[in-house]
Amino acid sequence: MFKKILIANRGEIALRIQRACRELGVKSVVVYSEADRDAKYVKLADEAVCIGPAASSQSYLSMPAIIATAEVTDAEAIHPGYGFLSENADFAERVERSGFTFIGPTPESIRMMGDKVSAKQAMIRAGVPCVPGSEGALPDDPKEIVRIARSVGYPVIIKAAGGGGGRGMRVVHTEAALVNAVQMTRTEAGAAFGNPEVYMEKFLENPRHIEIQVLADTHKSAVWLGERDCSMQRRHQKILEEAPAPGIPRRIIEKIGDRCAAACRKMNYRGAGTFEFLYENGEFYFIEMNTRVQVEHPVTELVTGIDIVQMQIKVAAGEKLPFTQRNIVMRGHSIECRINAEDPFKFTPSPGRITMWHAPGGPGVRVDSHVYTNYTVPPHYDSMIGKIIVHGDTREQALARMRIALSETVVEGILTNIPLHRELMVDAKFVEGGTNIHYLEGWMSQHKR
Repeated sequence: MFKKILIANRGEIALRIQRACRELGVKSVVVYSEADRDAKYVKLADEAVCIGPAASSQSYLSMPAIIATAEVTDAEAIHPGYGFLSENADFAERVERSGFTFIGPTPESIRMMGDKVSAKQAMIRAGVPCVPGSEGALPDDPKEIVRIARSVGYPVIIKAAGGGGGRGMRVVHTEAALVNAVQMTRTEAGAAFGNPEVYMEKFLENPRHIEIQVLADTHKSAVWLGERDCSMQRRHQKILEEAPAPGIPRRIIEKIGDRCAAACRKMNYRGAGTFEFLYENGEFYFIEMNTRVQVEHPVTELVTGIDIVQMQIKVAAGEKLPFTQRNIVMRGHSIECRINAEDPFKFTPSPGRITMWHAPGGPGVRVDSHVYTNYTVPPHYDSMIGKIIVHGDTREQALARMRIALSETVVEGILTNIPLHRELMVDAKFVEGGTNIHYLEGWMSQHKR
């Protein structure tokens, strides 16, 4: 096991990784920007080093600053968390070339899965079902683009090969709009991701967003840890998640989970990862793989009893997974609400000083957050300030516990999206289970404030 790990991230995930390190008896080095000087995890760290000003480009995205900090603090490994450099293959490569262990997949895996075209081709080879579409990047010939769209069938969606986070996508309903949409998406993709390649997929009208959590070690062992339903989204950004996914037969889930684990073995994947799927009419369609820990990993931890962040660290240290697939049992139901510093119905950011912070408690309640009373939420980063996660024996009990937890939570001084979560927890369709990825935006249009 490592003696010291550098945490190359901020916010609640930095604190989450720090806690995993402390439980393993590993010292932690935290890097922080000037805007995060007063963060809780900075105060709790064995060592904390300021690596630059508030701007991410000069701090959390500065590879030289992070690697130099690892060198001067004698860290042995670097955990990238999620976001920032976590899925940057060049960073993973530089970390390992500099003599440190990257707590994540190999640069080759990150590179392959980061390009949506190569990821889809890898999944087809591994027998994982994919959305019907172009076999690779779209050609330049407009006639060929039209031919592909006709064979797929309208509506289609044009996606950036290097995209992510819901960006670089355009839905096309008619042939007349197709070629122009492809050109526009190419231009946007080149500007946003440095890669103008785009591909085409059948646009599914009312799918759910289901993901499979995997863990793999360097000894050819890979397992899947159940599924998560992440369908409650706004502009492709998740609002809340739950595990397991309500209403999907276990035999279908087990079949797709086994294929994901097999794909990991075929790719020589290592560490934690998530296969993301669209699910419609009893069929799963692969859309992408996230080669990092997910924001929503706690719901899987609560239903499986497995600490995913500790497993990431142990696998990176060369340890074998301490369980096989048959040891993994899903118990009960878990729900996570992302708490963001924003207007709950307009979604405009609301940074500033938190004058009162009171977290909920009680049976089956977990709060992952780095904030506290008098903490100032900086305006420079993602608006998420924490997550409330509950676990119950049944989905009904989990819903009841989340309603109680949200009613107990007090955040004053800034706006948060807690009022939105309180309304969703009593919404009849959500309580029934199985809402699709378009549900929240339809709900928002009917509940305008």
